[in-house]
Amino acid sequence: MSAAALALLLLASAAILAGYLAWRRIARLPGKRKKALLKKTINGVFIGFEERGWLPRTPAFDHDYHARHPSLALLEEHHPEIQQECLALLGRQHALTDIAKLGGSYTEHGIHTAAWKTFMFKSGKFIDANCALCPKTAALLRQIPGVYTAFFSVLEPRQVLTPHWGYYKGFLRYHLGVVIPKNNADRKCYLRVNADAADNARRDPDLIENGETYYWKNGEGVVFDDNYIHDAGNLSDEVRVVLWLDIRRPMPWPLQAFNMLCLAIAHRDPSVRKIRENALVAR
Repeated sequence: MSAAALALLLLASAAILAGYLAWRRIARLPGKRKKALLKKTINGVFIGFEERGWLPRTPAFDHDYHARHPSLALLEEHHPEIQQECLALLGRQHALTDIAKLGGSYTEHGIHTAAWKTFMFKSGKFIDANCALCPKTAALLRQIPGVYTAFFSVLEPRQVLTPHWGYYKGFLRYHLGVVIPKNNADRKCYLRVNADAADNARRDPDLIENGETYYWKNGEGVVFDDNYIHDAGNLSDEVRVVLWLDIRRPMPWPLQAFNMLCLAIAHRDPSVRKIRENALVAR
């Protein structure tokens, strides 16, 4: 083993121990303080690796993600079945869960005031009762490794999600366009991400104007890093739906072990169990 590899292993081992001890502290805290300590302590490990060049910084959007996440192609290949099940759900849209009931305290800047509903398949664990309502989509999701969160994100017409930052640097986010009005021919359904390090350090939401814009398409996917400032909107007169996944970020195996430990502990937290309870949709 080279000196560099040994140093990486020792540092990751120390990070795993630090992460375990930090999570023991975090678990006893109320929601908002838990979020703050998570961002500062756990994310600080990933930031430290990025600053030393041991973990590549992610781009705003990754369009060529299939080499790193080959199984995501399954979702794109089966888009018609996914869309069909989603459209059946939209026939009873009133029964879907408001995003505010699904851990709203963990996201910044009050974006949950928008008319935004969800149908959740997985939050740490699959929600079997929901999966039974969309069995084909659920079966596909069970074949995708490294997925911790999966749901249909249903944004009502003429709604904007204001600029905000995500909460965990061990994730990347995947969106599959499921129901995109007019297939975005008029570019009214968008996602913007600003990956500039200096802009993000300023924590100024207005700097989203410097970001890159992505326009969803039916059956097309994109991977992005929600830890950068981002916003989204549906300016059309119809509902917009994407399939939203939080997936483990690729990284060197010692650091991935730290990441997986943090995620395993986090998804045993009572707040995550509460999300699964709130996400249940009645038959």
